Amino acid sequence: MSPSLFDPIHIGSIPLSHRVAMAPLTRYRANDAHVHTSLATEYYGQRASVSGTLLITEATFISPRASGYANVPGIYNKDQIAAWKNVTDAVHKEGSYIFCQLWALGRTAKPEIVRKEAGEKWFASSSSVPMEAGTEEPRALDEEDIRGLVGDYVQAAKNAIEAGFDGVEIHGANGYLIDQFIQDVVNKRTDAWGGSVEKRSRFALEVAKAVVEAVGSEKVGIRLSPFSTYQGMKMAHPVPQFSHLVEGLKELKLGYLHLVESRISGNADVETTERVEPLLKIWGKTSPVLLAGGFQPDSAKRAVEKEYTGQDVMIVFGRHFISNPDLPFRIEKGIELTKYDRDTFYKTGSPDGYVDYPFSKEWEAQSKLSFECYDPTTVSIKDFVFMHYPRMNGFDGGNSADIGPVLM
Repeated sequence: MSPSLFDPIHIGSIPLSHRVAMAPLTRYRANDAHVHTSLATEYYGQRASVSGTLLITEATFISPRASGYANVPGIYNKDQIAAWKNVTDAVHKEGSYIFCQLWALGRTAKPEIVRKEAGEKWFASSSSVPMEAGTEEPRALDEEDIRGLVGDYVQAAKNAIEAGFDGVEIHGANGYLIDQFIQDVVNKRTDAWGGSVEKRSRFALEVAKAVVEAVGSEKVGIRLSPFSTYQGMKMAHPVPQFSHLVEGLKELKLGYLHLVESRISGNADVETTERVEPLLKIWGKTSPVLLAGGFQPDSAKRAVEKEYTGQDVMIVFGRHFISNPDLPFRIEKGIELTKYDRDTFYKTGSPDGYVDYPFSKEWEAQSKLSFECYDPTTVSIKDFVFMHYPRMNGFDGGNSADIGPVLM
């Protein structure tokens, strides 16, 4: 029997109730010190409301020298760790799970911001290839710089676990620093870090190995975008390059592989050279594969139930999760989705379009179930919750305060 989008699945030892995941979504709601406020706690808590959901945070700076945008969160100091702890506590209280996406910008940084935060030399990339003709060329990273950045990823991963995250996702996609090493449109090096498929894969693999050693393989995922043209990317022949990289990552037994598909408005009808199947064949059943790329509810179900039945697949939703905090519930029940408002995606510091999207009426009705029918002489509170909320895998049978946000 083919799997369903709402069959349970495990990432390592994490028991997920379904195969709908929340994508990493930059929202620019952190303060000027790259520290999240209570808005983020509310935002992530809302989207964790369907128990057993996997959330991946917005891309998060691993260090000042990896930065370069304003109002994006970091995970490199005590204040940032404390703020993220509030977020992870809120997610876990709902019975869901959350990974922190670890981010370094490279040449995509705003030079004036990264220099202010990390020093004059820190507008840098794999090579001195500018984003666009006529714009400033980044400095090519030297050996010491590269080793230092690998160390930044390791420390950020450790900080994430300290903050209560269930794991970390290494951002290797969309034209940011790791992708700038992987793809030859940017990486023009002829040393140990470039010049061949193997050498271009090295930085990504070194980061992944070091992070795995620091926090454990089951707590590490990685995101890749082999076919994306975003930010001047997409090499002429991506499949050989990414095949070699995925082979190396497979040996690390990561918790999951996250791939951005080459889809057009959620339609799978694209050229076979633009499909992720060669990479999926390499990965096999190593661990779940998360797929992103313009999915709609119907195409998500089709992907899991018909297209990729040989894989343990999850589907990652981005914009729909912004405007539908109860998205997995809506998809499962066939409830119409609330439309998102692009004008509020990046509204710095504002609750508008961030925490004010409504839950469905059906979800609200279910959530108003009270304990008036609960008789402690006939059933334990734990059994009562599991009878009424079978997806609450994380509930440990505590007092009513533990489950109030889910039931009340």
